[in-house]
Amino acid sequence: MKNWLITGIGGGLGREVALAALERGDRVFGTSRSRESRDSFEALAPGRAFASVLDFSDQSAPARIVADAEERLDTVDLLVNNAGYGLIGAIEEISLDDARALFDVNLFGAVAMIQAVLPSMRARSAGHIVNITSVSGLAPWAGTAIYGASKYALECIGQTLAQEVGPLGIRVTNVAPGGMRTEFAGGSLRVAGKNIDDYADTAHFAKRSLNEGQGNEKGDPARAAAAIIAALEEADAPMHLLLGEDALHYAEDQTDRLRAEMTRWDHYSRSIAFPEDAGA
Repeated sequence: MKNWLITGIGGGLGREVALAALERGDRVFGTSRSRESRDSFEALAPGRAFASVLDFSDQSAPARIVADAEERLDTVDLLVNNAGYGLIGAIEEISLDDARALFDVNLFGAVAMIQAVLPSMRARSAGHIVNITSVSGLAPWAGTAIYGASKYALECIGQTLAQEVGPLGIRVTNVAPGGMRTEFAGGSLRVAGKNIDDYADTAHFAKRSLNEGQGNEKGDPARAAAAIIAALEEADAPMHLLLGEDALHYAEDQTDRLRAEMTRWDHYSRSIAFPEDAGA
């Protein structure tokens, strides 16, 4: 039996991971944004399903949540940083206040959870931290800059964290999903307050695509949850796990473009070293 701490179990992928863990007989402490969601989750498996309301605007909340989880579960074997929301719009259209608010949840909320759970994991020389990022953090497109930047930053946090805590017996996995058939576009996606017509064919295309594609995404969140848990069980669990054919396509395409550009301009890249006889 493993003990999970999962943020954002009110719906979508976070809830499916929590349900899959409970189905295995594990214990789960989840966080949600409402008391109703908290209560309904705890009713799923009394004695194994625990939950608390988490508001990332309260900077002291993550430490309290982790302390509560450790008290209920004894230990936290896996932390899944899933809580977050989307923000669509051209960079010019998004206010700095909205951008900062998103980073407070998507990035700094996750960092606060990591900081709070690490002391006990270090003491046990064991644990697994899982960050739910997004393929838009690996392969961004117009209209997703601020959201994608928060996920790109979380990707960096995860990669760096793995180097820091790997020698201490703690593992880290970044999970980058593609499109999932959840309520993300309807309930967890916000739109920029401004609307500038010049971006109709670029940034606004992302908004139209998400709205038109809602309910037709190929990604099944239940199967995604099963894939996550199976991958985490592997002895050599991945640092990066992409979910969905679309995620693989976008990431591969971005990698190919980057490699081609590096090759195209490498004569400039290699031109900046001091001459071998400098100072002679």
